[in-house]
Amino acid sequence: MTAATTQEVDAGVADVPFRDAVRVWAKIGLLSFGGPAGQIAMMHRILVDEKRWIGESRYLHALNYCMLLPGPEAQQLATYVGWLLHRTLGGMAAGILFVLPGALVILALSIVYALYSHLAFIDALFFGIKAAVLAIVVEAVLRIGRRALGNPAMYAIAALAFVAIFFFSVPFPVIVVAAALIGFAGAQFNPDRFVAVRRHGGSDGDAVADAALDAGRLEHTRPSFARAARTVAVCLPLWFGPTIVALLVLGGDDAFTQIGWFFSKLAVVTFGGAYAVLAYMAQQAVEAYGWLAPGEMLDGLGLAETTPGPLIMVVQFVGYLAAFRNPGGLDPLTAGVIGAALATWVTFVPCFLWIFLGAPYVERLRNNQSLSAALSGITAAVVGVVLNLAVWFGMHVVFRDVDAFEFGLVSVPLPSLSSTDVSALGLTVFAIWLTFGRHLGLFVTLGLTAAAGIVVSYIPW
Repeated sequence: MTAATTQEVDAGVADVPFRDAVRVWAKIGLLSFGGPAGQIAMMHRILVDEKRWIGESRYLHALNYCMLLPGPEAQQLATYVGWLLHRTLGGMAAGILFVLPGALVILALSIVYALYSHLAFIDALFFGIKAAVLAIVVEAVLRIGRRALGNPAMYAIAALAFVAIFFFSVPFPVIVVAAALIGFAGAQFNPDRFVAVRRHGGSDGDAVADAALDAGRLEHTRPSFARAARTVAVCLPLWFGPTIVALLVLGGDDAFTQIGWFFSKLAVVTFGGAYAVLAYMAQQAVEAYGWLAPGEMLDGLGLAETTPGPLIMVVQFVGYLAAFRNPGGLDPLTAGVIGAALATWVTFVPCFLWIFLGAPYVERLRNNQSLSAALSGITAAVVGVVLNLAVWFGMHVVFRDVDAFEFGLVSVPLPSLSSTDVSALGLTVFAIWLTFGRHLGLFVTLGLTAAAGIVVSYIPW
């Protein structure tokens, strides 16, 4: 054991040099393609199988905890493991490096999109990407549904969630709370119908973190009211500070204040992954604030799908365009960069708060069947919400005009059949065939449909 390692062990952290951990977190951040499932599998291979920094059962144990939280579970899982190994500094390094590569790439692509999306070639490129994204969202509905809908009660929650958001425009946060309450109550009366997060017993004694925990060296994993109070006292001002400054200096109607407030709210309702909250984000960004057109939301999702990092990083694209188009007294490019940074800041700072505040209590939470049943209710509702997202995106991809049919409390988007875009419909069928017929991967499907979009756009009809 090196002197540096001995010093770290004496300081109460795991037997992993911090510089080695930083290199691994940077590697994970650069390789974190493929959405949360791919990211979690990739981290498992590196952290559990190759490095043996954390045992199998504890890794799944931490993942279950992160699934209870709002926000991107893969990024929070990285933050949790970093915190476990090297306390707060380790958690910050892991969480920031997980997000940073994708954030920089999305920012660059957002700038290019804002400046050049009017060009025929760029427009044609995104024409094909929209169709691929629709197929990807449909595939997400089926993937989540297979995991979440194990019995009639779960199907009922999913159906109710779809009806609530599609026909009655019930806000996504309300659906999340209602689904959690149904799951919690259902577990009290009929627990067999609500699939709870399972316990994982034992620990892998040869894994670094598990060995340190078994030896009682990781003092920071023990719950402490004083430490929790310090965490809240630091993280809350960091989270809300920029938005409060914007409110005091620029007023409540300014775009920067609205960006800060909206994405701060979004940060606490992102249960079930990015796909679940995209419908809520799209409705607010497109219909309530007027920051984007419906097709542009699909463009942003396409960019987020093809870059490393959490899919929820699409918030940076939305924040950039919102500020770029409402710059106030600033240069639009400068305003866009600030808007993107603000959206990213208020979305991800809470992720660190949830981990640093709650991780010491993770052992207690994982055995709480009522809480895990509430999570099951939320996960089932997510299926209905993502299905709504697929229908909403599909209508705006295939039809040029989508109106709203309103009858009392019912408000249903209805496309105009005469506005059918035959090219878009053909590209969508092509993308669905590549995804489900040929079982091609994300990048191949995106590449082929983007190329097809360019070809179709340049064909004289």
